[in-house]
Amino acid sequence: MQATYNSWLVGLSLVVAMLASYTALDLSGHISVLTRPRLRYTWLAGGAAAMGIGIWSMHFVGMLSFSLPTPLGYDFVTTGYSLVIAMLLSYSVLYVVTQTKLTISRLLIGGTLMGFGISGMHYTGMAAMEMQPAIHYDPLLFVTSIVIAIAAANAALWIAYILSDADQVHLVAKRIGASFLMGIAITGMHYTGMAAAYFPPGSTSSTANDIDSQWLATTIILLTFLILIITLTLSRYDARANFLTGSVSRLNDQIVRMATFDALTDLPNRWTLIERMERAIEISRRDGNMFAILFMDLDGFKIINDSLGHSTGDEVLKAFALRLLHCVRGSDTVARLGGDEFVALLENIATTDDASEMADSILSRMRQGLWANNQPLQVMPSIGITLFPQDGDTVEKLLKNADAAMYEAKRGGRSTYRFFETSMNEAATRALQIQRVLHEALKVGYFSLYFQPKFRGSNSELVGAEALLRLRHPEFGLLSPMEFIPIAERSGQIIPIGYWVVRETCQQLRRWKEDGLPAIKVAINLSPRQLEQPDLITMMLDIVQSEQIPCEQIMFEITETVAMQDAPKTTDMIHKFQENNFEIAIDDFGTGYSSLAYLQRFRAKQLKIDRFFTSGMDECGPEGSAIVSAIIKLAHTLGMDVVAEGVETDSQLTKLKSMMCDEVQGFLLGKPVTADEFSKLLHQHTCNDLHLKLDQPAFNAILSRK
Repeated sequence: MQATYNSWLVGLSLVVAMLASYTALDLSGHISVLTRPRLRYTWLAGGAAAMGIGIWSMHFVGMLSFSLPTPLGYDFVTTGYSLVIAMLLSYSVLYVVTQTKLTISRLLIGGTLMGFGISGMHYTGMAAMEMQPAIHYDPLLFVTSIVIAIAAANAALWIAYILSDADQVHLVAKRIGASFLMGIAITGMHYTGMAAAYFPPGSTSSTANDIDSQWLATTIILLTFLILIITLTLSRYDARANFLTGSVSRLNDQIVRMATFDALTDLPNRWTLIERMERAIEISRRDGNMFAILFMDLDGFKIINDSLGHSTGDEVLKAFALRLLHCVRGSDTVARLGGDEFVALLENIATTDDASEMADSILSRMRQGLWANNQPLQVMPSIGITLFPQDGDTVEKLLKNADAAMYEAKRGGRSTYRFFETSMNEAATRALQIQRVLHEALKVGYFSLYFQPKFRGSNSELVGAEALLRLRHPEFGLLSPMEFIPIAERSGQIIPIGYWVVRETCQQLRRWKEDGLPAIKVAINLSPRQLEQPDLITMMLDIVQSEQIPCEQIMFEITETVAMQDAPKTTDMIHKFQENNFEIAIDDFGTGYSSLAYLQRFRAKQLKIDRFFTSGMDECGPEGSAIVSAIIKLAHTLGMDVVAEGVETDSQLTKLKSMMCDEVQGFLLGKPVTADEFSKLLHQHTCNDLHLKLDQPAFNAILSRK
């Protein structure tokens, strides 16, 4: 018999297929991100029901669009079977595509079974017509429809799996396009199967009834649309709720991680370390075990940070942290306290040798060098070690004592380790007391300046002085510069102290001028911390100008070691000082790692020979004198004056004169004296002929007073 189709129902069946396909894609994306099993299976069941109704509705509307010259009907039970097949098919589709990994074999097997399922749903629905005589099928079209169903199922599976990631760009547009292609494939299979059916002339349907097919189709379509839209709405709402819940959970996890781990190195931070140390103390007390704390500070890290930039410094810290993790055991804890301070907690160690071996291993591995921004850097730590329970029974004591031992390692030459001793704690307490004194010294007036005279080497004529800082405290007495200067340097207090020294020196120069004394040049030491200040030269200019002192009367001394730490930067700074009429001297020459090339670029006014070489002229004989002579000749070749420090014997003075040393300085000629005593010395100098050698016995008598 000749069959006909209702075109608008055919079109609606395509729309239903597309909506069902979009629902399947949306549900696959939503279900794939669900982690709770119960919620996941609930959505699989509900989604399969909605999606199955959508696919079955497309099929049934397509059947209703089909008409023959004879009335048609559909068996309710058989039609119900086709709906069940559609739902089971939908469940299997959603289950497969929401797995974490979809292999090729799983795709082919699943797609083939689903293709047979789609075909089974279609031909079960056809059987519900109960035609007499039975429907015949064209073998070629029958097989083609099944092939189309299998191909469409495989394509649908693959597309749904690919689009299940909710983080893709233009996801909605992609799903709409994919739904259009999947809808055409599904309806193509349906109408190919319909085309394969042959109805013999005179065929009748035993289930024919008087129900209007268009009314039934409209009702089914509206119900299907309603079910699918509700399903999509619930899916979007639940996805949004899950997204918000997940966001809050991730945010909470991030907050917890930020509170317990270091953001740069991803190591445990101070608070996590404290918790683990407290737990280690409890376990060690209970079991009678011992554990060790290794407190580490990177030597010279500030120079890397300042010269190569903070980004390189961060890379160094991350590389150091990673290498440190490779040194310790799996049960140990490595934490970053901040800056370049790291701590390793070694639990359950048998003897102190275990801690020593770990420290040696860390130092050995770090000597191999680190890589940061494609350049090799050797970053070595100084390590302080404390042991529980002998070095402290609380977290605070253990860390404090380990810190004290670490500073002792730095004082002992750096890049080494020290175990804590009680004397170190006393030294640390002393350092804290001095640091407190430094805070109030400028305000209360504990600081004062002493001036050590400098003489011309040829005739012992007074040519200048070096300003030396002294600190006298009512409780601690006179503190040695060797004791308080390093503490001021570490704490940063040396910066305001350094400016005070320059201002006080200028004020003293002005007082001497007002007293009618001759103008002299005074040398002032610059610390490493001062040289790091970007506005150092500007501040110095402001001070000397406000005190109305010519810049030519101030000479700044920079130690050779500090100058060579960042030679290019030092060169620029020296030249800027010189452009403003300040003079520069390189102090402690011979104790660092000189580069003759940079020494030439510095173009410093003076080169000061360290007292070690001056004393060597007596102690080492000809060899010591040869070294000093070579330094003097080198400096003169470079156009620099030479000052010999630490002259304490007549033989040293005699040899320096024969070597044409420009200036000499030391206890033999004059000890550091107060400003008032130096004023008397200047007055004595004024009363004598400036071109004659001063009477040495009378001169020494003045200098002997402190």
